[in-house]
Amino acid sequence: MTETPVISEILQRAAGGGRISPEEALLLYTDAPFHELGEAADTVRRRRYPDNIVTYIIDRNINYTNVCVTACKFCAFYRAPKHAEGWTHSTEEILRRCAEAVELGATQVMLQGGHHPDFGVEYYEELFSAVHSAFPDLVIHSIGPSEVLHMAKVSGVSIDEAITRIKAAGLASIAGAGAEMLPARPRRAIAPLKESGERWLEVMAAAHRLGVSSTATMMMGTGETNAERIEHLRLIRDVQDLAVGNGYEGSFRSFIPWTYQPENNHLKGRTQATSLEYLRLIAVARLFFDNVDHLQSSWLTTGKDVGQVSLHMGVDDLGSIMLEENVISSAGARHRSRLTELVQMIRDADRVPAQRDTEYRHMRVHWTPADDPTDERVQSHFSSIALPGGGAGRSLPLTPVNS
Repeated sequence: MTETPVISEILQRAAGGGRISPEEALLLYTDAPFHELGEAADTVRRRRYPDNIVTYIIDRNINYTNVCVTACKFCAFYRAPKHAEGWTHSTEEILRRCAEAVELGATQVMLQGGHHPDFGVEYYEELFSAVHSAFPDLVIHSIGPSEVLHMAKVSGVSIDEAITRIKAAGLASIAGAGAEMLPARPRRAIAPLKESGERWLEVMAAAHRLGVSSTATMMMGTGETNAERIEHLRLIRDVQDLAVGNGYEGSFRSFIPWTYQPENNHLKGRTQATSLEYLRLIAVARLFFDNVDHLQSSWLTTGKDVGQVSLHMGVDDLGSIMLEENVISSAGARHRSRLTELVQMIRDADRVPAQRDTEYRHMRVHWTPADDPTDERVQSHFSSIALPGGGAGRSLPLTPVNS
C-alpha cells in the first residue's frame, strides 16, 4: 500500500479532529499504509488523552440463564427452551457471585443471559433491585437492546416503559451486546431471528434519550464485507450524533470491536478476521468516531499481543479483568490474564495504567511501578458453564497472593 495525496489528506484531517465520510473511512481501511494509519489514530488518542493514560476496569459477567429462543448461528452459549443442558440461576446464586466480585475489587457487574421465553420486565426489575439493594456501589452495566426488546415483548409494554422501569430498579448502563453486525445482509445471515440493526439502534437511541448511557460493539469476521464493516461504524456514529445534537443525558461512552470465535457454533469458523484486519479497523474507528470518547481493545478475542499493539493504534482502554466470562469463552476464546499482567502490558507499551469506573473516571492511576497492584488473585476469565448447571455454587478458583 502506498500513501497517495488523497489518503494523506484524509489522514491529516482526521488526525486533526476533522470529520471523515464513510467513503473516506473505507479508503483508509483498505488502502492506507499500516504505520501511517496507526500513527494518525494514535495522534487522535494523544490529543484526547495527553496524560498518556490507558485504563482498565475490574468486573464480572454473570449469566442468569443460558436458555434462549434466538438461536444465533455464531453463539455457543445458548440452549433452546427445555434442553437438558439449560439452566437458570437463582437470585441467591447471582448475589453470591456479586459478593465474590466485590471482594476482589470489582466495581461493575454485567448481568447477561439468553432470551428466556418467560422473562419479561418484571424479572429484570426484581433481579436488578436485588443486586442494587445488596451492593449499592456495584454498577449494573448489563443486558443489551436485544434483551430490552425481548422483555418488552414478553410483558407487552413499550421500549420506553421497559427502559424506564429497569433504570428505576438499578440499571445504570446498557451494554453494547447484540450489535454483532448491524447492516441487514450480514445480520440476517448470522442471526435471522434477532431484531434488525435498525431496531437495535432504536433501543439505544431511546435509552440515551431516557438518560441511560451505553457502549457500542461490533463482531467482525463472519463473512461481512469491508464496506459493511464501515457501514456498521456509520450507523453507530449517526445515533451518537442524535444524542449529542439533542443534548441527551445518555450516549455511547466507548466503541468495542471484537473478533468472532469459531468453536462450538454453527458457523464453524468458515470465515474469520485476521489480526491485521482487526488492527486496521481499530485505527479507522478512532479516526471515524470524532463523537465517541473512548476506544476499547478486545484482547480476550484477539490475544494479549494484539491487544498491546492496539495501544499504538488509537486505543485508550484495555477493557476488563473480567473475573468470569462464559459467552465468548464457550466459542473458543482462551486468552486469560491477571491484573498484574494487564497493568504490565500497558506499562510495556509506554502508557500509564489506571483503574477506571464505568464512566471512565480514574479511580487509581499507577503513575510509577511502585503504584501497581500486587494482588495475584485478581485474574480472568473463569468459565463457570464448563461445569454442570452453569457452575451454581462454585466459587472463583482463587490463587494465593505471592509473598
